[in-house]
Amino acid sequence: MRIAFAGTPAPAADILGQLADGHHDVALVLTQPAKPRGRHGTPTPTPVAEAATARGIECLPVASINADDVLARLRDADVGALCVVAFGQILRAPVLDGWPCINVHFSILPAYRGAAPVERALMDGVAETGVTIMRMDPGLDTGPIERIVTTPVSADDDAGSVMERLCALAGPALEDTFDRIADGTFAVTPQPEDGISHAAKILADDRLLDASAPAAAVVDRIRALSPHIGVQCRIGGEPFKLWRARVVDDAAPRGLSVVDGRLLLGCGEGTAELLVLQPPGKGRMAAADFLRGWRGGLELDG
Repeated sequence: MRIAFAGTPAPAADILGQLADGHHDVALVLTQPAKPRGRHGTPTPTPVAEAATARGIECLPVASINADDVLARLRDADVGALCVVAFGQILRAPVLDGWPCINVHFSILPAYRGAAPVERALMDGVAETGVTIMRMDPGLDTGPIERIVTTPVSADDDAGSVMERLCALAGPALEDTFDRIADGTFAVTPQPEDGISHAAKILADDRLLDASAPAAAVVDRIRALSPHIGVQCRIGGEPFKLWRARVVDDAAPRGLSVVDGRLLLGCGEGTAELLVLQPPGKGRMAAADFLRGWRGGLELDG
């Protein structure tokens, strides 16, 4: 069937690519307008716009998907459904009523409704997450569910590896969903009323290291914000980002210490070993490499 696709960031571009390579016809792509980036403020197309252009699919940057001219363009495209993945705009009644609007949400709904489901789930130390395919309604991630595909979360996972796996699960699931819409077997189930939680957008305070928390919570925050955001702290008075850590059995004093060439963080409860960090003005590096070249103090602020 002919479908339209609305999305913005890299995970949405990944799923767009899978759909474009499949047997359905992606006839039109909608995305957010280009935003100024870099030192010179050059407008940069979204990852979805770049993916659509690379495949020769018409891409329409839209300030509002609910605008009359956008609705007219969707009608002209003669699509049978609209696929929405991390688009970043709220769909209103004219769009929702005009087409089956199928959304990919990166959690096991109704848990982690909202902007940052993968990051919030990892912060909470979940052992399993998933991708939910649902038909959208006017609420925030409240629409009825067509299917959920789950995946385990290991201690070695970070937000990047989990998102990559969820995108790989979403592509085939969407193919089958659009098959069901086309042949009239599409069906949905209301979300459960139990287990509702919200995944708020990641804010500045979420990025700060809290060494007074248990070591497991510290490690979960670090992996939740890796590889794209990073946990911030100050070491020896200098700003750092933390990218990878693990809980260890070593007993260590509060704060940072070096034990057998390892950089340990004594937390409010237990100990974390910092594995990958980023000094100011440098790239990410293993803690062992950092310790060989660092001449500053290890006093920790944050």
